[in-house]
Amino acid sequence: MNNIIKNYGSILLLLLGIVLGSVIGIFFPAFVDILKPIGDIFLNLLFVSVIPLLFFAISSSIANIEDSNKLGKTIVIMCLVFIATIVVAAVATIIGLWAFPVTTMADSSAITESLTSQSDETWGDRIVRFLTVDEFGNLLSRKSILAFVIFSLLVGTATRKSGEAGKQFTAFLNAGNKVMENLLILIMKVGPVGLGAYFAYQVKTLGPELFGFYAKPLGFYYGFGIVFFLLFYSIYAFIGNGNKGVKSYWKHNISPTLTALSTCSSLATLPANLIASTKIGIPKEIANIVVPIGNTLYKNGSAISSILKIYVAFSILGWNFFEPSTLITAVGITVLVSMVAGGIPNGGFIGEMLMISIYGIPNEAVPAILIIGALVDPLATVLNATGDPVAAMMVTKISGEKFDSEDLHNTEVVGK
Repeated sequence: MNNIIKNYGSILLLLLGIVLGSVIGIFFPAFVDILKPIGDIFLNLLFVSVIPLLFFAISSSIANIEDSNKLGKTIVIMCLVFIATIVVAAVATIIGLWAFPVTTMADSSAITESLTSQSDETWGDRIVRFLTVDEFGNLLSRKSILAFVIFSLLVGTATRKSGEAGKQFTAFLNAGNKVMENLLILIMKVGPVGLGAYFAYQVKTLGPELFGFYAKPLGFYYGFGIVFFLLFYSIYAFIGNGNKGVKSYWKHNISPTLTALSTCSSLATLPANLIASTKIGIPKEIANIVVPIGNTLYKNGSAISSILKIYVAFSILGWNFFEPSTLITAVGITVLVSMVAGGIPNGGFIGEMLMISIYGIPNEAVPAILIIGALVDPLATVLNATGDPVAAMMVTKISGEKFDSEDLHNTEVVGK
């Protein structure tokens, strides 16, 4: 019993908080408005800590890699893993929709959501905004997270290239990484309360909308998404480290899953992912690169929802979704939406506009595309966020690196 409490105490407290939050959200909705500020405070603390955590984790990992070929190899393998598995998610979703067709109502008169006006930005402007910001202070905003990741990569690379002169700065980065991991431990101590409060809000606001007009598409997404989550992530973990990898992944993936489900934020799940990656035994020089970058650019949940959105739009309009050219285009759009648009502010909306413009989808199908994205967000976030550690496991395997002993990390966090 003592071992169970020692190994799973924090997870059991998270589960208890979420269960209590669910009960309050369902049976005592009047109390949700009182609890929501508590959840917001916890979430804001996570967001504030994530920015320096990202900087020190990425920069220190790269600064400590002495072999530049090893760094380049890791990034190349990471990109290949990201693209390949996103394509797998897209193709699997297409097969699922072919096997279990989802019928939708053509009448969208009950939809009251209004379509946000499109920006006058050119694609060139969007690429610039995608990769950079115009002021240093703007890097510190989570809305510019990809630009910040790129900046952290460059700082780490510059530190490594500075040789002897950069050793003191490397020590600073390592110390900063240690400080941020301890800050994270302090914040996560109030996780059960914060996540429980936020989950009560999610149940109250999102629950009633999961029925009615979108019941069948959402039923497919949640059913298929759960199967994909359990089956494909187990396969990926097995590829990474065999049966031991599967057991270790699911053992340490509980906390990230609960965090993602409660907050509907991949960024808020990043600290829990980094802790889980270390406990799984992923080498820190891989985990601290793949997991933060994957948090921005690697989104299996978005890939599945992208295919579903296209399918639903075609169904409403009476178009044939299963034409070869349509399917190939859908997979291409999905890769772009999942890996590129995720790093742009309002990137999901830009991806949807890309989808609409390429297929020439008329306005009557647009609300369905927009609203489905909002309603599948809880599970999509789980799939997006918890895919990062399993991707890091595959990168570790393919790059020929060795997993650390899990026993060494049962009570440790990232950076040790």
